[in-house]
Amino acid sequence: MHNSLLDNLRVVELATMVFAPSTCVVLAEFGARVIKVEPPGSGDLNRQYHNLSGMPVSDIPYTFLIDNRNKESVALDLKSPDGREAMSRLLKSADVFVTNYRLGALERLQLDYDSVKALNPRLIYALGTGYGEAGEESHKPGYDNVCYWSRSGIEGHIFPYEGWLGAFPFGAGDHPSGMSLFAGVMMGLYRRQQTGEGCKVSTSLLANGAWANATLLQAQLCGASFRQRRPRSEAYTYRSLHYRSRDDRLMKLGIVNEDKDWRAFCEALERPELAVDPRFVSIEAREANMTDLIRQIDDTFATRDMSHWQQSFTGQDIPHAVLSSYAEAADDVQKAANGIVVPLQHPEAGEIRTVSNPIQMDGLPKVAPVAAPTLGQHTRQVLRDLGYDQAAINRLARDGVIPADG
Repeated sequence: MHNSLLDNLRVVELATMVFAPSTCVVLAEFGARVIKVEPPGSGDLNRQYHNLSGMPVSDIPYTFLIDNRNKESVALDLKSPDGREAMSRLLKSADVFVTNYRLGALERLQLDYDSVKALNPRLIYALGTGYGEAGEESHKPGYDNVCYWSRSGIEGHIFPYEGWLGAFPFGAGDHPSGMSLFAGVMMGLYRRQQTGEGCKVSTSLLANGAWANATLLQAQLCGASFRQRRPRSEAYTYRSLHYRSRDDRLMKLGIVNEDKDWRAFCEALERPELAVDPRFVSIEAREANMTDLIRQIDDTFATRDMSHWQQSFTGQDIPHAVLSSYAEAADDVQKAANGIVVPLQHPEAGEIRTVSNPIQMDGLPKVAPVAAPTLGQHTRQVLRDLGYDQAAINRLARDGVIPADG
């Protein structure tokens, strides 16, 4: 009896880094069999990116783990005729093919949409690109730090040139883009259910970055006049700033309904007199005296530790968050209560935890997370499933098409 939604789905992944692999980990955690095809020797580049300069130091390849749980790894030299033949067999037996290889590479490997469609007309071909499939930049290399963050306007909106961060966290644009590609896969499967035919679905980092910043891009498209940037002390509103407590912690406000929350905010701040102060009694008054109001809030926040303010703002139901360290973000009890951070038994590290994909379905539990495979770990078993006998497998290993010990 199947307990997961996608138990009968067979997915072939030819992908690298984060974007498309993150799509496939969601499919895997809802029961799909995901076979990840990697080049022998090196494998997916992301197997080594935890060693990238400036990344958190660990012996566990965490960058690869998060996007490749619950998959099987097959190492194939796709530049060889025998490797392409094995890939063709895989694709003929698959429901979904997911890739973020560059368009030129897919054409050279004869894994472009038209070639794959000829092999398996019922296949859902899911393509993730950097810059889309049209236009003069379609063949350019693209990653989320440039396609998603920089080209969308988000980075220019947030960071000064010599910024206090300098970069967004690893994969932070890839993961939401991967969810878009996942949605495309599910739409493709739904269409196939209706028509009996496969199709291509695609999305790009460029498109997802634009969608993430769509509100302000729409402002530009409507000819809106953008306001001059101001230093924090002269901000246009107090409602979404950070405030520093006596013990040097930061709280971020998220007040949206100012009419409703103004008096409660003053109570939480233990400054009820501000609610009736003529300088601040109305939205218009507050806007006219915003610099003074921000100074009042800053001075008050500095008198108490963050634990006090957190209790006070929670008690008044004011939207807020204390800026978390990574240790606090990982140990967040609300994440644990909602199955966002879950246990994983790692073959080398033992009991660790991992971040689950963000979708929940009532009555359909996710597959328990399993550590990402070693390079080529399932090569021989998958080839046997495809009809290769032991002599043929030995020949492929001898010819370097698959790893000698995979």
